[in-house]
Order: sequence, then C-alpha cells, then structure tokens
Amino acid sequence: MKTIENIPNKMKSVVCHGPKDYRLETIPVPIINEDEVLVKIEACGICAGDVKSYQGAAMFWGGGVLPPWNDAPVTPGYEFIGIVVAVGDIARKKYGLELGDRAVAEQIVPCGECRFCRSGDYWMCEKQNIYGHQKNIADGGMAEYMRYGSRSVIHKVSKTLPAAEASMIEPLSCSVHTVARANIRFEDTVVVAGMGPIGLCKLQLAKLKNPKLLIAIDMKPKRLELARKLGADVVINAAETDAAEEVKKLTDDYGCDVYIHNSGHPSGVIQGLKMIRKHGTFVEFSVFSGETSVDWSIIGDRKELTILGSHISGREGYPVAIDFLNRGIVKVDEIVTHTYPLESFEEAFALAQKGEESIKVVLVP
Repeated sequence: MKTIENIPNKMKSVVCHGPKDYRLETIPVPIINEDEVLVKIEACGICAGDVKSYQGAAMFWGGGVLPPWNDAPVTPGYEFIGIVVAVGDIARKKYGLELGDRAVAEQIVPCGECRFCRSGDYWMCEKQNIYGHQKNIADGGMAEYMRYGSRSVIHKVSKTLPAAEASMIEPLSCSVHTVARANIRFEDTVVVAGMGPIGLCKLQLAKLKNPKLLIAIDMKPKRLELARKLGADVVINAAETDAAEEVKKLTDDYGCDVYIHNSGHPSGVIQGLKMIRKHGTFVEFSVFSGETSVDWSIIGDRKELTILGSHISGREGYPVAIDFLNRGIVKVDEIVTHTYPLESFEEAFALAQKGEESIKVVLVP
C-alpha cells in the first residue's frame, strides 16, 4: 500500500441521521484495504436528490410502494471528486492510480453478483448501494476524506479542470445516459424540461445530436437565459405561458417528438404528456418528492407513446462525461454558481433548495 504522510485520524463530515437531521461531525478517517482507495475530497456537489433526501422524500426514506433506501447514519454526497492520498496495491494495479492522482468513483457500488451485474448492466444492480446513502458500504463525499471501496468503478481524471467543475462529472454522466436513451434524430423537435444542472447538461448533449428544434422549459428566468446561451433554440417560461400550447404552435399542432423530463415535479409529467405528439418518446429522469397522478389512457389509447426511464449513468456515462469536460464540449463553468465550506452546509442546502439565485451549489472541504 502507498500512502502520503500525515493523514489525520479524524475528519470533518456532514452526517445524515434522518430527514432534516444532518449534522457536521468529527468522525474517523476511513481505513482502506489493499483493494481500496482513499481520496482527499476536493469538492462535492449538492444534487436535487440530496435536497429531497434531506426533506424526507419517500424515494429515500420509504412510503407508498417504496421501501426505505437510506441507511443512516451516513455521510451524504455522490457528486464528488478527490485526490488519491492512499491506495492499496491491488487497487493501484487495477485502476492505474498513483498518489496525487485525481480520481472519481461512479456513484453506484455494484454487488457484482446479481443478474444485472453479471450481465454488465451494473448500474441497475439489485442492491442499489449508491454513495451517500448507505452507511459503511457507501459513505459519500460531503467530508474531508472518502473511501472508494473494492467494488467501486473508478476513473482517473485530469487535473486541468477546476475542482468544482470536476464535481459535475456525476450529473453530466447521468445526462449522457438519458440523452442516449432518447434516441434523438435529426428531424426531431426535442423538449428538455427542467433547467437545473442536469437539465442544462442534457440540453447541451441534445444539441450535439442536431435536432431540428431544441426547446428548454423552466420557471426561472436566470436558468432560461443560460439555456439559451448553451444552445436552446427556444426557451419557454412555464410560469408565464402555457408551455404545451407554445410547443404545439411551433410544431404545426402535432407536439414535440421527444420530451426529456428532469424537474421532479408532477406538473412536468402532465405537461409533457400534453405536449408530446402521437408515437412520441417520453424520457423520465426525475427524483420525485411526491406521487404523480395522470390518466394513463393518453399513453396507450390516445398517443401510443414510448415511455422510457433513465437511471443514473449507464455504462457509457462516466467515460463520456470525463472526455467531454476535458475537451470543453460541454460547458459547466456557468452552471456551478456557488461554493461553500463544509461548515456552512446548512446554508448551502437551503440555497440549493430555493434555487432562485443558484444553479449548482458545491461544498468544498
């Protein structure tokens, strides 16, 4: 094993104990084995999922048809980037890592044993351990140090990117998988609904597919301004106009060919079903804080839609995201709007939840 000198025994960490019970604590620095990696965290983004977990969404704490997923107490955070400060010999050979390298682990910690892992679809692992949600197995990146476990999928990352921008690898990787699922064609009218950090990444990726018309929808003017700058042909403020009617006006009353939903709000689902054409493709990527009710007749009997889900990053997400950021193909410098130290995590979460002034909020230990 290789390790730098003077790694402390204790570190500061945000610790999730339950809904609305997140605390800054001093806890032990993780100890690694020969098949693991220890990184000093440079930055960790706050995702909308982190905010909804904090708020107590059933997706994370159970409710309705959903069993509990969070296993607390746990260090949250899955949008992390770090510098290798200790690496076991097995991990060093497996991933080609040396001390001082920058590295990211994919957010999922696959079991390697279920039918999905064995078939190569490891991002759908039946156990679904994801960093920031399960104690010991998958403690996350809102801390000074973090352990990349033996089953992690680890990638080396260039140091040329600013740390806060490098923390956008995870959301961009999810965007890569979603846009690949959408199967966008040249003649398509594509709507990306929800211009948060992931929506703005998906917008740029959709633009690379050269659709006939690319439309961005949100309710926040600041985000729509950036969407236009990043490639949207048309931006629609759903707080000021009937977005479905506007899209139909732009498409000879047929509706959009592809609708990519990211907002996590039930109204975004209903809006999409209204504006999508017959035989259209609806791709859902959101983490919802509540149930969505809709007349399913529109999916089958009225429009015969293709409904696709998109879960995290797929197999291609991280390598493509790292490459696109390195080459400047996708821009995230204006998406990252605020950085905070760990000590101010409560203020950072509040700003991310409100979303009026911020787009992406990042914690920097």
